[in-house]
Amino acid sequence: MRFYLISDNVDAQVGMRLAGIEGVVVHEREEVEHALRSAMAMEDVAVVLITETLLQLCPDLVYDLKLNQKRPLIVEIPDRHGNGRTKDSITRYVREAIGVKI
Repeated sequence: MRFYLISDNVDAQVGMRLAGIEGVVVHEREEVEHALRSAMAMEDVAVVLITETLLQLCPDLVYDLKLNQKRPLIVEIPDRHGNGRTKDSITRYVREAIGVKI
């Protein structure tokens, strides 16, 4: 089982790729919906990571999938545009998650 990233930022994708997590970079609502549905169909994906900005583009779909699908788990992660987070939160999040200081 593996993780899969849906991001709106190439930097986040590169950082996660360094940790061995594959994913896609999308920007429009339709692209997000397609990426989510594709990730949900992958048999070996256990956790889908999605950035805050993209979750805000289609919250109804994400919450529907969370409530009605057994797998994979969908987890919202902070991005550089995140609200209510401290200035250095994405760096701290990556450092805590993968143990690499960037």
